[in-house]
Amino acid sequence: MEKIYLVRHCEANGQDPDAQMTTRGSEQAQSLARFFSRIEVDTIVSSPWRRAIDSITPTAEVRGMKVLTDGRLAERRLSRKPVQNWLEKLNQSFHDPDFSLPGGESGREARERGLAVIRDLQQKQERSTIVVTHGNLLVLLLQSFDSGYGFEDWAQLSNPDVFEIDLKKLTVRRVWHAPGY
Repeated sequence: MEKIYLVRHCEANGQDPDAQMTTRGSEQAQSLARFFSRIEVDTIVSSPWRRAIDSITPTAEVRGMKVLTDGRLAERRLSRKPVQNWLEKLNQSFHDPDFSLPGGESGREARERGLAVIRDLQQKQERSTIVVTHGNLLVLLLQSFDSGYGFEDWAQLSNPDVFEIDLKKLTVRRVWHAPGY
């Protein structure tokens, strides 16, 4: 594999696995399909969460492709219970990869499950793949290729957002984001 297009899902009306995209999110999914119409893609793999699948479905339909799902691309769970100062705890988790809250997943654990997907994809013959996930996991994966990514980058993400990881050159670059960001 030469390239991975790491995609954060379009705007949704919540954080639950079944959260639907907003009207704006549906429009963003169409824009995402137009963006990917210019790029050679062999495979599309997505988080099984509804907003991720719905974000990339227009791209798959235009290309006559299937969206494969992989549970390892689901969003990271910071805690089993709601946390009042969750933003502070999320920031801490980017600085300490082993930090986790009760019932939550550390950044290292989340990154490893996401990287397992990428390693599996590298074993296939495809040249380029779209991988659709969620903001927290996306930035943790970017850190694996460029240690400069962190909490501040997560805070600057748009819905959707697209990063190209060139596995031959070992480079990461943001190639597209939602208009207005």
